[in-house]
Amino acid sequence: MIDTRTVTAIILVAGNSTRYGQKRNKNFEILNGKTVLSYSLNEFNKNKYIDNIIIAIKETEKDKVEKIITQEKPTKNIKIVTGGDTRKQSVYNCITSTDSDIVIIHDGARPVIKQEYINKCIENMNSVKGATIGVKSKDTIKIADGNNLVVNTTQRPNTWVIQTPQCFDRNVLVKMHNKYENADVTDDCQLLELDNYNVKIIEGDYTNIKITTFEDLGIVEGLM
Repeated sequence: MIDTRTVTAIILVAGNSTRYGQKRNKNFEILNGKTVLSYSLNEFNKNKYIDNIIIAIKETEKDKVEKIITQEKPTKNIKIVTGGDTRKQSVYNCITSTDSDIVIIHDGARPVIKQEYINKCIENMNSVKGATIGVKSKDTIKIADGNNLVVNTTQRPNTWVIQTPQCFDRNVLVKMHNKYENADVTDDCQLLELDNYNVKIIEGDYTNIKITTFEDLGIVEGLM
């Protein structure tokens, strides 16, 4: 069980949705009568450990997010923060907008999030400074160089596909963001890895997919 430390959930919806290919933010698409964002918002709102929620947005989409909040009527305090040009910048804007001890970060475009994974991420903060949900790779993964020549092949049992949520000691994460301000990383776990912090992978499942392309929307709808 987690101790009395405070926990802020961060939901990221400030991306450009470039790969979605529809010239609109996938977080506002409708799935079974609700927006994609609504599902993540509701799951974090009802979680027993979460004290408050921050949503990272594009300033031009503030009205849309406020409308969703009004419709869903969350009981926890919701704060809207303007995101940056990159995911990393958006996370930094959020983690410096709260004084909670723990932050748990989630892609708004992963609407099939389960309470079990939120709980396990937070509970692991008693033993590590970072934790993430992931699934073991079903495929053989090869590392290639710039000419697409194979450098080596990973061991499938040790190769994971990383998802969200990801959970962190907030002070450590802020420190790593400041220290590696110019580092090119694709998730926040990498920042901790640069300083040799242990990051725990918690096994999730393959339904926790991120809506990336328009086709993914139909897949998620089927899963629901």
